[in-house]
Amino acid sequence: MKKRNLILLLSMALTMAMIFSGCSTKNEEKKEADEAKTATVKTITTEELKENYKSEDWKVVDTRINDAYNGWTLEGVSRGGHIEGAVDFSANWLKVEKEKKDEILDEALKTKGIDTEKNIVLYDANGKDAKAVADYLSEKGYKNLYVYDVKEWAADESLPMAKYENYKAIVPASIVKEVIDGKKPESFENSGAIKIVEASWGEEDTSYAKGHVPTSFHVNTDWVEPPPAWMLANDEALAELAKKLGLKKDDTVIVTGEATMAAYRVALVMRYIGVEDVRVLNGGNAAWTSAGYELETTSNKPEPSDDFGGTIPGNPDLIDTIAEAKEGLENPDKFVLVDNRTWDEHIGKESGYSYHDKKGRIPGSIFGYAGKGDSTTLDYYRNIDDTMRNAYEISEMWKEAGIDTSKHLSFMCGSGWRAAEVLTYANAMGLEDVSLYSDGWIGWSNDASNPVETGEPKKQ
Repeated sequence: MKKRNLILLLSMALTMAMIFSGCSTKNEEKKEADEAKTATVKTITTEELKENYKSEDWKVVDTRINDAYNGWTLEGVSRGGHIEGAVDFSANWLKVEKEKKDEILDEALKTKGIDTEKNIVLYDANGKDAKAVADYLSEKGYKNLYVYDVKEWAADESLPMAKYENYKAIVPASIVKEVIDGKKPESFENSGAIKIVEASWGEEDTSYAKGHVPTSFHVNTDWVEPPPAWMLANDEALAELAKKLGLKKDDTVIVTGEATMAAYRVALVMRYIGVEDVRVLNGGNAAWTSAGYELETTSNKPEPSDDFGGTIPGNPDLIDTIAEAKEGLENPDKFVLVDNRTWDEHIGKESGYSYHDKKGRIPGSIFGYAGKGDSTTLDYYRNIDDTMRNAYEISEMWKEAGIDTSKHLSFMCGSGWRAAEVLTYANAMGLEDVSLYSDGWIGWSNDASNPVETGEPKKQ
């Protein structure tokens, strides 16, 4: 009996030893894997970066929020913008929950030339963003990864940094928060009355009441383009709207909203009315909550005023009529009509709208990209978090499409929503000789006397 118990105890001891040995081996393997992953991420000095950042074997990547890359001075960096030649891949994109997220991010890596064969320098200003992207890339098999604090580069005035010429047209959430808190941040130092506007379709209970940026008052998109036609309201109606909203020529207006496209549409109409300083929250309400701020549900009301302080419309050249679009098309050496609809809309495969069945395109217009889905998408112009896409990539896309930015660009879509957003991005990039053909395809095709084309356009 004693012998059997001894054998049983020895057997149990051997089994436990094997279990602990296996666990130890697995723990060691995991530790080695973690150490191997960490070992691939090195810190690069400013001197080393200066020597290599222009090399084809190196790729410099800005991992901060999109606005910092565009030009805003954020997180204690002494100069706004990005290291000259750097591409963007924001750590913020990794937090977004969206269908086909992995596919979208893989496409971004490919487009930006962030490939496994290169030395990848990931920089930030908070010590967190670069590490987050480094971890992400490590899991995808990237080996030669470096992290860098861009504050060091920005502190040396002799080192080149770049920014969009008019980056201030689209505003980061942190700057909007400072404005709401009564501060006068970068580019708002000389602003008079600053008003926050929430733009969305429907009355307050449709979207606004569910949550909006604090202090913002609601603007129903139907007020700028009344149903059932949903074409831009006439100047008299817009003048009345300006009174209702208490707008003044010298106001600074920041437009926000859950649907960023609506915000850009309303912002452009306000510019047309004559408000001299109109901007948009880059990324809309999602950017606000992503920054850690809360939306409010309080109903804020504008204070009406009869004194706009100028003529309405104060910026009539911003919007083209059908007659002006036709005149422009007769002068292709100076004018480009950019069609910001989907490819299927452009070739006449579908109309893009449930309330409009006419299909085709305006002869002479050039396909200028929009979304990969339906008429509510703008994938080719946005990052995964709905912020503005890299301006250099937009420029390259236009170049490949045959859009000459040295000419006057008139952007159009179905009725003006998509094109208004694209036009604002063009402004942020520094293009000022631009306009919106606001009636778009719907306005054009409603008149049977206007010519229409379908099918794939002939190559120029």
